[in-house]
Amino acid sequence: MRTGPPLWVIKAVMSLTGLIWAGFVLVHLFGNLKVYGGAAGFDTYAHWLREVGYPLIPHEGVLWSLRIVLVVALVAHVVAALMLLARSRSARGPVRARRTGLRMWNATLMLPTGILILVFLGIHVLDLTLGVEPAAPSAFAAPGEGGSPYANLVASLARPWAAVVYAGTMLAIAAHLFHGALLAANDLGATGARLRVVCVWIGALAAIAVLLGNASIPVAVQMGLLT
Repeated sequence: MRTGPPLWVIKAVMSLTGLIWAGFVLVHLFGNLKVYGGAAGFDTYAHWLREVGYPLIPHEGVLWSLRIVLVVALVAHVVAALMLLARSRSARGPVRARRTGLRMWNATLMLPTGILILVFLGIHVLDLTLGVEPAAPSAFAAPGEGGSPYANLVASLARPWAAVVYAGTMLAIAAHLFHGALLAANDLGATGARLRVVCVWIGALAAIAVLLGNASIPVAVQMGLLT
């Protein structure tokens, strides 16, 4: 007898937590693009994130609340993914269904892109949040200690390997985001043909925006357009 939450609950948790992260990625993209406005604008934005709501809300209160929500959503998303994977393998047994075309590639890429994104998140936090070497450049200076988030970002992406990892991960995020939007639409009840087409377009546009917007930053740094 199978124990644990119903399948629809697991899928709903995975979809909703995925949408939380998709929303964060898009908002984060908006903030990242401020780098093209120069150091002053980018650093002001980074400072505002730490002070938003102050003094009504404690210093970095909103930022830490967001971090907690994202961590909880990430853990729930990963756990739900593992549960779905285990149930899928258990139900399938030794026989594997043959899938071809775009659907096969999309489904096949979800697990490896998800793992890549998790690894990137760890590196990204060590790099631009905590400043831990070798993930972070030796020139890293914490914003709370007078450092410049703009300078930290440029110094990090000036390293060729970091630029390649960053840009490559954006491709993985775009693929994961696109197929995840389709799965979320299906799991949350978007069964109408027109609604599904809308979901496809939303997922595609979001994936393209994240890929082109974020991946352009390491390219610009490597080309010397951001210094």
